[in-house]
Amino acid sequence: MGELETARVGVIGGSGLYAIKGLENVSEHQLDTPFGCPSDVLRVGQLNGMDTVFLARHGQHHHLLPKEVPYRANIWAMRQLGVRWLISVSAVGSLREDLRPRDMVVPDQFIDRTQQRPQSFFGQGCVAHVSLADPFCAVLSELLADSAETALPEGHRLHRGGTYLCMEGPAFSTRAESELYRSWNCSVIGMTNHTEARLAREAELAYASLSMVTDYDCWHSDHAAVSVEMVIGNLQANAAATEPILSKLMERLRSERPRSEAHTALASALITPKDAVPAETRQRLDLLTSPYWGAWSQETAN
Repeated sequence: MGELETARVGVIGGSGLYAIKGLENVSEHQLDTPFGCPSDVLRVGQLNGMDTVFLARHGQHHHLLPKEVPYRANIWAMRQLGVRWLISVSAVGSLREDLRPRDMVVPDQFIDRTQQRPQSFFGQGCVAHVSLADPFCAVLSELLADSAETALPEGHRLHRGGTYLCMEGPAFSTRAESELYRSWNCSVIGMTNHTEARLAREAELAYASLSMVTDYDCWHSDHAAVSVEMVIGNLQANAAATEPILSKLMERLRSERPRSEAHTALASALITPKDAVPAETRQRLDLLTSPYWGAWSQETAN
């Protein structure tokens, strides 16, 4: 069997989604990675017959600010546990009239407005430049959107495509910022997904986002400015709607095992010759680089 035939699906749950109902035969894994510990324990089980790994992005008790999330450790741990398809379930604000609270969006582009977040596994003597022109996996995004379209409960609508503006947070936007992002034709605004997408591409994971609208940010004159109370109420409704969507998606992935350009993203991205990479760096990156450079060992380093 090839690697994809036995690979797992990862699900990163954002605000309001701290567990997946229906995940069976669960075992918990507390991993240590070259980039520290992940946000929480990783729960490995089966969801509708598909091997699935779940992680609460902000921790089970939501104790991590968006900039405090250990993104590199989270993505590394997913790859370490055999994940090759990664779904982000996230709360977002709407920047468009037609994207209403409790709607769901499967975006296809990003604009990044974060500051000083680690966004690469590389460095310290090893350079790689992955392509991020299309930051979401089109194949996985289509499967996710198809699953949502058939499994969405009444009162929710699905939107395919759109630009996700990733802001630093943790404060919500000013009205001027919100209007600026609308002038850029952004669709939704969140605080996490872009950082994950960059790292997922370096880790050769197909990545897609189910972005759940909780509010109209603060630009809409007919709606109150975003508040925690408003977000939580819509979060609870959206979180309940994710289970049938994920279950349907797992049914598709179990049978189709789609291949993605992301699965070989490093094939043309590694710039530094392997013999010029310091041994410590080569060893740290072995999980990602071994398909191209061979497995690291002390013998190969000498």
